[in-house]
Amino acid sequence: MKITVLTLGCKVNQSESDKIEGILIQQGHSIVDLPEQPDYCVINTCTVTAKSDYQSRQLIRRAHRAGARIIATGCYATLNHNKISTMDGIEYVVNNNNKMNIINLIDNTIKSNSSYYSQRSRPYIKVQDGCNHVCSYCIIPRARGKSKSIHESKIIEHIKILENKGFCEIVLTGIHIGSYGKDLSTRTNLSTLVRNIIKKTGIPRIRISSLQINDISDEFLEVLMEKRICNHLHLPLQSGSDMILKKMNRPYTSKKYTQTIEEILGRIPGISIGTDVIAGFPGEDNDQFKSTFDLLKRLPFAYIHVFPYSQRPGTTASCIKEQIPFQTKKARVKKITTLSIEKRAEYASYQINKVHDVIIESNKNNLYCIGCTGNYQKVKLSMREKELLPKELVNVRITGREGDLLKGDLLTTNPE
Repeated sequence: MKITVLTLGCKVNQSESDKIEGILIQQGHSIVDLPEQPDYCVINTCTVTAKSDYQSRQLIRRAHRAGARIIATGCYATLNHNKISTMDGIEYVVNNNNKMNIINLIDNTIKSNSSYYSQRSRPYIKVQDGCNHVCSYCIIPRARGKSKSIHESKIIEHIKILENKGFCEIVLTGIHIGSYGKDLSTRTNLSTLVRNIIKKTGIPRIRISSLQINDISDEFLEVLMEKRICNHLHLPLQSGSDMILKKMNRPYTSKKYTQTIEEILGRIPGISIGTDVIAGFPGEDNDQFKSTFDLLKRLPFAYIHVFPYSQRPGTTASCIKEQIPFQTKKARVKKITTLSIEKRAEYASYQINKVHDVIIESNKNNLYCIGCTGNYQKVKLSMREKELLPKELVNVRITGREGDLLKGDLLTTNPE
């Protein structure tokens, strides 16, 4: 059969979609784009914001117009099972905890639910799911449940197979990967997992996805200094106001966050640090927003992801009376977005004349290719010297910038 898999949201969703695609391909089915009139369309939904909800419904309508039999899954589908089941074209609605059963709904002859497939040059490895913390604005723990770690042996096996397939980077991901190992019968932690990945595999680059600031320990910083660990961290701030952080139920202060960032930069100069911020959280006045903006401006972030606060029914924050007007949220998002553009440009300018290892991600008609550095910078390379293929790891000297991209020249020999 012809099957389309459409995915919204986080890297965990994307990792799970990769697994579904891989198993179906192994069984002889074809993964196609929606215009190719698939027999089935699997839609892996997201509910982190109201916009995500809208996009999820929009994809379902598109798939129905394409004539596909639709299987909806993911966080929006899990929390809105009855609502989605009445939409045109829906054949099944599958909760997150039963997501891998989708393959049997499509083809009940499939015996195995393991796959080590990815369309990406830098595949996502899900090491953990769920979250034990309840931020007042976040609905995801209701959709994903408590933290559940995947056993280290399965993670190592997954990485070894991808390594043998020629992949040069893996991205460790989860809903809260800093909680890794705390629920296993033999307690462990993320630092130990990463050390064992380094010891037991030869994958050249290991990237660690989003962490909470309280997950950064001395032990973890020691691991982060290993050469094969990507020089990049994503550490959500959400607000620079202690009063708003308390309302958000975030377990740190702006001072704690700042001190940890400074400690990281002191140990690993030049590391790329990105962050998330919510603008217009209920009760956020102008002074509290200024505290956030000033902190973002002061710290040397490589990029900032900013989101307007979105009410999630069933969360504590949705019941707070002092909701911020849409236009105020929009103006605050715009101001932080402008700052992020400045921060991106400033960090990118520091890379010029430096040498980076780059994973090739896409080949643009054999004219040029786009790749990603260890410190999470996108680089454009011409292919005058040689043809470069996705997954390939090359050394590049950064020569300048072109819009949002760095430009680089391929080095034919390894730098000293």
